[in-house]
Amino acid sequence: MAWLPDRLPGKPCVIWRAPLPGKGLGGVAATKDHVLVSGRELVDSTDSYSCLRADNGKEVWKHLCPAMGELDYGNSPRATPLIHGKHVFLFGAFGHLHCLELATGKVVWDMDVREDFGVKDVRKWGLCSSPLIADGKLILNPGGKGAALVALEPATGKVLWKAPGKSASYGNFFAGTFGGTRQLVGFDADSLGGWDVATGKRLWRLAPERRSDFNVPTPIQVGEELLVAWENNGTFLYRFHKGGKIEPKPRASYPRLAPDMHTPVVVGGRAFGAWNGLHCLDVKQKLKPVWLRRETAFSRYVSLVASQDRVLAVTLAGELVLFDAKADSFRALGRAKLLEDESGCYSHPAFVGTRMYLRADSELLCVELGPRP
Repeated sequence: MAWLPDRLPGKPCVIWRAPLPGKGLGGVAATKDHVLVSGRELVDSTDSYSCLRADNGKEVWKHLCPAMGELDYGNSPRATPLIHGKHVFLFGAFGHLHCLELATGKVVWDMDVREDFGVKDVRKWGLCSSPLIADGKLILNPGGKGAALVALEPATGKVLWKAPGKSASYGNFFAGTFGGTRQLVGFDADSLGGWDVATGKRLWRLAPERRSDFNVPTPIQVGEELLVAWENNGTFLYRFHKGGKIEPKPRASYPRLAPDMHTPVVVGGRAFGAWNGLHCLDVKQKLKPVWLRRETAFSRYVSLVASQDRVLAVTLAGELVLFDAKADSFRALGRAKLLEDESGCYSHPAFVGTRMYLRADSELLCVELGPRP
């Protein structure tokens, strides 16, 4: 993302604010025309999804789905809406999946993932992983015994394949090529794995030395290698054999970065992540620490996005911190407090051009990070 500003103004320009019915955890999704945000309504009995105009924050349409239940950290959807062409895929924490027309909100198809794929376990945080489009397939990880991972036809919801396995993790999957093999990479409840994109066949399994409780951070492809931030264990760098299987012994490790919910970023050969401070690691030098910034804002969770030489952190308190990714010590390029009396800004923001869409407890903000319009 080369659009991050050279410096962050003390008071970024808020273009508009749109009221929201309550707190929410799901990430924001956006295009140049539309902004999607999820929440809960009707006395916390119903998932709600709102599509707003990107230019002024006015509501275009709203989709409601009854979804009863009780989860830790509230009952709102965790997954980020997935915009794909003319459609958007909405996934609630209780397993309701909807394909809607992006422009109108008209339902194309929907399904109850827990019911349709035989998911029996009780989920502390519900179903959290965001839907993924990979090689023309819609990928979900329901965590059913016969359908741990599934591929659907995006246009119809038709099941293309089902992969048996363990209960679902709370993290996201991604598609990449390792050892010459195209595969889906992500966690189930107790291990990291790779699955063939075309067939769903599981290619490899890797369990950590110490059990991870939730498996939330998304693994990151770094060239031909895989960077994994593992709760209770640390951050590791893995290589792959020809044919696509992972080498069980990591090429490098760094035990002090072991986030339970936060996903690091990699830019310019460096990895940045938050856990008891903000860590900068040299990926090319076997995760050698470059610097560590200790402050409360970076103690447990931040949302990070990166351009070619800068990183923007959004803290739980709603503060923006821009810093230099190339410096050999922490070098802030500006800080700005956007939200007052905020302590749980978990929702990942969306970025389109130089604008950021950030969710607060009771409102959605459109913030201009570039020159003032």
